[in-house]
Amino acid sequence: METVTLYRPVGPKELELVKNRGYKRWPPRLPEQPIFYPVTNEKYATEIAQRWNVQSSGSGFVTKFEVKKDFMDRYEIHQVGASYHTEWWIPAEHLEELNDNIIGLIEVTGEYHKEQQ
Repeated sequence: METVTLYRPVGPKELELVKNRGYKRWPPRLPEQPIFYPVTNEKYATEIAQRWNVQSSGSGFVTKFEVKKDFMDRYEIHQVGASYHTEWWIPAEHLEELNDNIIGLIEVTGEYHKEQQ
């Protein structure tokens, strides 16, 4: 089975929700979050975690997870800045289906805190 590697920068609250789900599923989006934005590379995810999550909540984390390729093929990759600023835009109503297509666990690959800045 072919998979695609996705990365997602998160703050401590979202990471706690992922932990509470056994590192297997993403929590539902809030009403003001109509899109789930995983990114295509660790460099971009790290940049967001350090610049946005640390600034807004004191800590930022980079997560990595595998999703079945045939599911991800439904979505286009969007470039939103520099050449490596690429991400998928997955509608919130598709999030449970994305969760059903995760292979393995959601891993934390990077951790950043305000005092490290």
